[in-house]
Amino acid sequence: MVSIETLDNISKDDLESILKVWESSVRATHTFLKEEDIISLIPQVKEGVNYVSKFLCVRDEKGIIKAFMGVENDKIEMLFIDGNKRGKGIGKKLISYAVEVLNIKYVDVNEQNMQAVGFYKHMGFDAFKRSELDDGGNPFPILHMKLL
Repeated sequence: MVSIETLDNISKDDLESILKVWESSVRATHTFLKEEDIISLIPQVKEGVNYVSKFLCVRDEKGIIKAFMGVENDKIEMLFIDGNKRGKGIGKKLISYAVEVLNIKYVDVNEQNMQAVGFYKHMGFDAFKRSELDDGGNPFPILHMKLL
């Protein structure tokens, strides 16, 4: 069973786990990124966890974070699953929780991350707008998706 935990304070160990999950997930799904792109994004991930009103995680039996989601207002700002835990229903459980409990309606996703685009479509989201650049001004188009 997947247990979702809300983190109000992120410890140093949790942040280390979060960064490992993020990197594992990005390497499994963001095949369009170069190594230098991944490295350059790490500071943004460290900062980003502090700029969402709700930060949720899923831990393994040893208490190590294996998935996390950040939510601000009615939008999922980040969702990452450890590359070795993908396809086991964790993302679906997190999205369901976000929709049913947190009332989220929106998510942005890299257009080139076809796995994520397909996942969000499967979960009931559809693109309503497209941006040529990501939030950092990089040439990675973003699909703005809304729950139907």
